[in-house]
Amino acid sequence: MLIYNFFWCSLLTLLLSFQGGQMQPAHLSGRDTLTVAFTGDILLDRGVRRQIENRGMESIFDEKADSVFRCSDIVVGNLECPATTLNTPMMKKFVFRAEPVWLEALRAHGFTHLNLANNHTVDQGRRGLVDTWRNVERYGMTPVGVGNTMAEAAQPVLLAEHPRKVWLIASLQLALEHFPYLPEAPSVNQESIDSMVVRIRALREEDSTAVILVSLHWGQEHTLEPVPMQRSVARRLIDAGADALICHHTHTLQTIEQYRGKYIYYSLGNFIFDQRQDINRRTCIPQLKITRDSIRVTNHFVMI
Repeated sequence: MLIYNFFWCSLLTLLLSFQGGQMQPAHLSGRDTLTVAFTGDILLDRGVRRQIENRGMESIFDEKADSVFRCSDIVVGNLECPATTLNTPMMKKFVFRAEPVWLEALRAHGFTHLNLANNHTVDQGRRGLVDTWRNVERYGMTPVGVGNTMAEAAQPVLLAEHPRKVWLIASLQLALEHFPYLPEAPSVNQESIDSMVVRIRALREEDSTAVILVSLHWGQEHTLEPVPMQRSVARRLIDAGADALICHHTHTLQTIEQYRGKYIYYSLGNFIFDQRQDINRRTCIPQLKITRDSIRVTNHFVMI
């Protein structure tokens, strides 16, 4: 299977390099095409913990998803749990914790960036959040949506500079249980939509060619449709200059729509999780192929 996927990835690269009847510079050197993939929620605790302990890390990965990752330069996942040895649980209904060493397998399977701007990376408190951040970096990935202050956590992350700049803004749009809002302390990004609109407009004015991607953690769990307020917010962010919204939290694959030619993924669904109802098992992995003058999107649907 690995040889098969390597062949198709190589063929895809060749096809993307062939434009206008002439061979263009190779993807690996000129980076004429950048491929970015996104996944939904990744839980490495509870039922997934039992699976890892009984069957090993490789049992939690999907071959179809792996084949997408092997054809991607950047893979961004939503880490829905702290990865820390600290056992300092918050007072909340659902409290998770993963073993940091398990992050090594995510990197080995192609993940390059992990979103921490969600409602579970704080499950082991502020120290657990910072330790998770450091562990993500330790295993060779870039954390997104976290910082030593709220202002730092809100800063866009530069995913790539070629063939043009690609920015990712990640924000939690839900209230946190028993986690005080301390903007001068280590935090996940909880930037308001108004502030995000200003930030996106500034990025767009600074560089009209940049790709601006927004990832929100929001919505009502176990539903298939966004509420009207989410549709309004999504359109507002695209009107401000965002090129796509790629969101999560509901543990379901929600509506995928286009507005002004821009994709809106209200929730990608689970990617690695222990919820076994059919509604919770369908997920989408959007794969964006970015060139100097286009963004082409392929949606890969998987049952986890």
